[in-house]
This record gives sequence, C-alpha cells and structure tokens, in this order.
Amino acid sequence: MNGVFAIEKPTGISSAQFLSLVQRIFTNSKVFANDLAEMKSTRLKNYSNNGNKGSKRKLNNIKVKIGHGGTLDPLASGVLVVGIGNGTKRLQNYLNGSVKVYETEALLGASTTTGDSEGQVLSKTKFDHINDKIVEETKLKFKGEITQTPPIFSALKMNGKPLYEYAREGLPLPAKIKPREVQVYELTVCDDNLTKDHDWKFIKSELDEDGVAIDKKLSESRSLEKDELFFSKEYCLANGLEPSKNNIVKPQLISEDENVIYESDNFKAPLLHLIAKVSSGTYIRSLISDFGKAMDSSAYMVKLIRLEQAEWKLGKNVFKIENFENEPEEIWGPVLKKVLDEGSEIDLEKEFEKTRESYNKEKEQVEEQVEEPSSKRRKIDQVEQ
Repeated sequence: MNGVFAIEKPTGISSAQFLSLVQRIFTNSKVFANDLAEMKSTRLKNYSNNGNKGSKRKLNNIKVKIGHGGTLDPLASGVLVVGIGNGTKRLQNYLNGSVKVYETEALLGASTTTGDSEGQVLSKTKFDHINDKIVEETKLKFKGEITQTPPIFSALKMNGKPLYEYAREGLPLPAKIKPREVQVYELTVCDDNLTKDHDWKFIKSELDEDGVAIDKKLSESRSLEKDELFFSKEYCLANGLEPSKNNIVKPQLISEDENVIYESDNFKAPLLHLIAKVSSGTYIRSLISDFGKAMDSSAYMVKLIRLEQAEWKLGKNVFKIENFENEPEEIWGPVLKKVLDEGSEIDLEKEFEKTRESYNKEKEQVEEQVEEPSSKRRKIDQVEQ
C-alpha cells in the first residue's frame, strides 16, 4: 500500500518515537504482509544481480517504509502527516508548502531557554498592566508577513547539525541564526484569555550547586532589551513604521519581593490562549515569546495542538493510535487503504462505523455457519440414541 494519511500524535513523545510505534504496528500486521513480501523479493533480486548473498538479518528486518511531513515537539500533540511506501515522496509538499492551524496556551510572566515549559527560566516579568485591549492590539502586530528568528532549541540544522544539539552541548553556533519570513494568516484570541482559572503550574527557577538561581546567570549572558522583535509588514505599513525595523522592548522585570510570590506553590499566572493559522516554517514558541515581549512582558508555551495541516483536520480525517492498537486489523486495514487510495475526503468516523458493521455481520455469518453443522450433528446423535 502506498499513499499519505494523518494520525494524531499524543503529547509526551517525539515524532520519531511515535512514528516508530506506528511502523512497528504496521510491520507486524497482516495488512502489510504482501507489501513486505514484495520488498523482500525485490531485495533478494538486487542481491542476486549484484552477486551479493546479503544477510539474513537484513532480509528478516524489512519494515514498512514510512516518514512524516512535519515534526511536532514532544510537548505538542495533533496532526502528523505520514507517508507510506511511495507516498513518502509526497511529504516534501507538506514540509515546505502547507498551511497549519495551531491552538496554543501560554503563561505570562516568564521567558525560558526553549520558549516552552521544557526549558529553564531566563527572566520573570510583570504582567498586571496587561488587559484584553492590549492583547487584541498586540494580535494585530503579528497578523500578516513577519520576520521570525527560529529558536535555538529547534530541529533546524546548521552545518548538518540540529540547533538543539549545539544548545544541549553548550557549543557556540557556527553562525548567527538567520531570521525567516513567515505568514500568520489568522490569529484568534480565545474567550478564556488572561484567566487564572487553569491547572498550569508556573515554572520555577532552578538553582545551581551554589544555591544561586540559574535564571540570574542566564539573563546576564544576554540582553533582553536587544532581543530582536519584528512586527508584520502589514501592521507596519498601516501605522507608518519601517517593516524591517527591530522594535526595541524593555520588559518590566520583577523585584526580589515579587519573585518570592512567583516562586510560591499556589502562584497563578494569566493564560494566553490563541489559535493561529500559519505558513510552514512558523515557530509557535517564537510567536508566543514575541507576543509576550510586545506587551512589555514575557510568555512561555505550556500547550500546543496542531489542529490542521493542509487538508488534514482533527476530528474529521485524522487517525488515532487507538484505531490501530484496539481495533482488529480487519477493520482498520480497509479504512486505512481507502484513505491511502482516495485521500483526505474520507470521513473517518463514518468509514470506521461502516466497516465495523460489515465486519461484525461477516463474523456473525461465519459463527452461524460453524454453529449449523454442530446443531445437525447433535440432532443425529439424539436420533441414534
């Protein structure tokens, strides 16, 4: 089987790990048995043509060919586009040219090394001055074409090495991270924005071996006032600003007394809750960070869901891992094949329901056929007695 489908990646696992799980399920199933047998036969022919016997391990270790069309961080969940067989050749279209929709939640009052709750605290800032009006005004600054600098904790590569590896190893970057042009087509502020009625715990400062807060050292190593911050070209043109100008901001840092409050267990920071429709290459963590800075504060992401990517949409045509783990192969196999053959127009819920009915009906018929000879046998035995 060849083609493209989408599956919902859960939070807490990397895209590569999740894809390996899906690959293992497919490889061990009867659904892909013919494909794997064909791959094995092709490999044997190649060995024969090259005069190479090959190894039994390689022959027995054949797996379903699989790839994805855009990674999601472990913290993130949602639509992961997957290519099977020759369908992997179509994934480049999703990597470079697809529109994505994300729902994100963030907390105001802190910035981190990664831009999300996985990192270490860089700074803590005030947020009491922020209200709904300021959030709505800030939203307009990022709607349209914006210049965005990817975060250092990202899979973007420099000299063939992911940026996050430089960061984790404490190595200097070979060059400055180049800003990129991305599009924010829509930016929606959700109704519960700025609420403190949520379950997110505010990130705490980590201490070094001397008992000194690490964020003090980190904040001294970089100037928050010099962080690059660009507004959209559309906003700048409408307000007589230079589109390429770096907007200098001065976040309102908290005092030592306020830090005691921020570090308390029951401290609650306001929620920033947005839905963003963006182009490929847009980093939502960077958008959140810039959004916070634009309000003279800071923000870090605590939740990210990819609701849509291109034609794939959660709740419509996106599989769940439970479909493959809990449903019989006789059910998920035909549904997957139909999606691979016909594409994203298939309504998965309806298709699964229809396939289950057909499967259960066939199962009942088989059981009746098995039961019928047994019933006749019992009657014959009774007559003979």
